[in-house]
Amino acid sequence: MSGGKKVIITCAVTGSIHTPTMSPYLPITPNEIVEASVGAAEAGASIIHLHARDPETGKPSPDPRLFMDFLPRIKQQTDAVMNISTGGGLKMSLEERLEAAHAARPELCSLNMGSMNFVLSHVAPKYSEWKHEWEKPYLEGTKQGIVSNTFEQIERIIVEVGQAYGTRFEFECYDVSHLYALAHFLDRKLLTPPLFVQTIFGLLGGIGADPEDMMHMRRTADRLFGNDYLWSILAAGKHQMGLCTMGAVMGGNVRVGLEDSLYLGKGQLAKSNAEQVAKIRRILGELSLEVATPDEARKLLKLKGGDEVAF
Repeated sequence: MSGGKKVIITCAVTGSIHTPTMSPYLPITPNEIVEASVGAAEAGASIIHLHARDPETGKPSPDPRLFMDFLPRIKQQTDAVMNISTGGGLKMSLEERLEAAHAARPELCSLNMGSMNFVLSHVAPKYSEWKHEWEKPYLEGTKQGIVSNTFEQIERIIVEVGQAYGTRFEFECYDVSHLYALAHFLDRKLLTPPLFVQTIFGLLGGIGADPEDMMHMRRTADRLFGNDYLWSILAAGKHQMGLCTMGAVMGGNVRVGLEDSLYLGKGQLAKSNAEQVAKIRRILGELSLEVATPDEARKLLKLKGGDEVAF
């Protein structure tokens, strides 16, 4: 149910939620993504979760050439596990979302376990000037759209990426229903344990960020998966460090990074992903919890190994 005595730290270095106007420290170009990833790995992250962005505008991009501009370079400089998004960015088609996974055949991919409202429009009024024209309509448009992850789409990702390449998944569960969807695919024998279950809190459209919400997700996952899963916690914005700490005390693994929160503390922008990794690692140390190395994470998650990828 947990990572044992060693805690796996995942760092999501850029994502597709935050825009360049929100922080000057958000990695945009391949060079910046490499620097951010290597720094996070050196600070203690054993898994690096990756999206790509247009290097000119910072807009989320599915272009596998951009991924291939940073994946081999990160691999050369770290032994971290690279986890490629299949969620992509808002309004991307499934085919676009899978391009990078097909090109890279990674050890690990994220997989969202349900269609959902994914609302960021409430963030837009906080800014009066924007660096790029796409940012404001991108955020405002989220109150009209749905992030599509139908059962057919989920099954396609499992078959076309997981079964085809031996890639395993970080199952992103934004609500209790997503845990039940995951159990459905496990029951159908399309997946094999251990499951890496990332429970996500505090995003508008998903479950809230109250400690009781986290307890409910944990209890439900325990009931559905027993000893067949490793639990990890992702909390948005101001909830990041508090819920990650609570989850770690309960035996969970943790995810931090500028995809999930731009801040290091109240009113203080994180100047790098490494700062957030270093902070959660300090907290874990104070709690007498050890951090898993990349190879220990590979063993816990039964990954195929860095020599089996296509980059």
